[in-house]
Amino acid sequence: MTPSEPRHKDPGSSAVGLLQRLVRFDTSNPPGNEAACIAFIGRQLEDAGLETVTLAADPTRPNLVARLRGRDEAPPLLLYGHVDVVPAAHSAWTHPPFSGAIADGCVWGRGALDMKGGLAMMIASLQRIAESGTRPAGDILFAAVADEEAGGTVGARFLVEQHAERFAGVRHAVGEFGAFPLRVGSRTVYAVQVAEKSPCLATVTVRGAGGHGARITRGQAMAQLAALLRRLDRKRFPIQRSQATARMVRAMATATPGLAGWALRGLLVTPLAGALLHLLGPSVEMLEPLFRNTATPTVVNAGGKANVVPSSIDVTLDCRLLPGTKPETFLRQLRGIIGPFPEVRLDCLGDAPDHVDLSLLPTLSTILAERTGGAPTVPLLLPASTDARFLARLGIQSYGFTPMDLPPSFPFFEMIHAANERIPIHCLEFGTECMLELIRRYGDTADAFV
Repeated sequence: MTPSEPRHKDPGSSAVGLLQRLVRFDTSNPPGNEAACIAFIGRQLEDAGLETVTLAADPTRPNLVARLRGRDEAPPLLLYGHVDVVPAAHSAWTHPPFSGAIADGCVWGRGALDMKGGLAMMIASLQRIAESGTRPAGDILFAAVADEEAGGTVGARFLVEQHAERFAGVRHAVGEFGAFPLRVGSRTVYAVQVAEKSPCLATVTVRGAGGHGARITRGQAMAQLAALLRRLDRKRFPIQRSQATARMVRAMATATPGLAGWALRGLLVTPLAGALLHLLGPSVEMLEPLFRNTATPTVVNAGGKANVVPSSIDVTLDCRLLPGTKPETFLRQLRGIIGPFPEVRLDCLGDAPDHVDLSLLPTLSTILAERTGGAPTVPLLLPASTDARFLARLGIQSYGFTPMDLPPSFPFFEMIHAANERIPIHCLEFGTECMLELIRRYGDTADAFV
């Protein structure tokens, strides 16, 4: 659809107002129900003069692709994010999770951080650029997608597999998850995601004697389950150093003086890494998954009746593979961890390449440094996964760039997928300004993208 002249600006189209309205759409996945939210975003962008199209494998779960026309002097730049969120039920919230309430200087609600806040920054920046009449060097594409929180089947994966032509010519994309501050030793650095681990699901089946719950049953599957869970809890996958990990740690070490910088450099020596990880204190929680594949038990499917001892139990493991790790290599490692449980099925949901294109990172780093008093930027390997893995199939390099100047005390990681998710208002304003500058600078330095 190509709209005519832009209509009056919506009073709620600042990043703060947009986020409030986005949060009020309950797009919990499952089931998703993203259609109303996607329609709202489409109206906002059409009113600003952008071309939009809705593409769907399931009409209740559509995706939106919009285009701001540029000067055809550079390849298109893609901004993208997902509108679905994880469920908010069964947790205690200070403010209702779909209210978009403003309190204590924050916008509260499910998706405020992951990732409707980032979408609000993108939409607000596109509106302002369009209304200013600025034409960047290349087209600016924007995609709002469904289903990221459950694998992307009807979202980014559907767009890449069925509508790849919509992204013709795109080399670089900006999405989640990055451009937030990390404290490393005595320094604050900003982490921009450039790579991520691959998601896999493993199902381990344990078997044992079954029967009536009133009997004393030895060697039952429940006992085998306990042994399996103990092994997963106590054992660790071997240390590995991917190119993405080395790149990130080397940048962190360069930015960090003193003992912390020395310890970070030591992590690049594989025989020392295991011991040094334990010397880095709180940083271990973030760094250790970047040196190991992981397998975390998340779902147990067992008996359905209280007086029946199940003879078979399926355990689902959420597995994350370092870039460049082959599924067969991981499976061998997993069998070494769990021991005598031969029935293992592995379903890999994406492939994260170890090669990374960093050509846009200097521009992103400069934008952040100018607004943070010179804070250095490091390339981040994300231990989780995003829709970037699907775009990579088209040769598109994604950068996690939803900028937030979070205060040191803000419990960022603890809030994602948790109760009381919220984002400071000043972060939304900071992120929008950074996104605006990226679009403007893209127009000013088109030769950097060719």
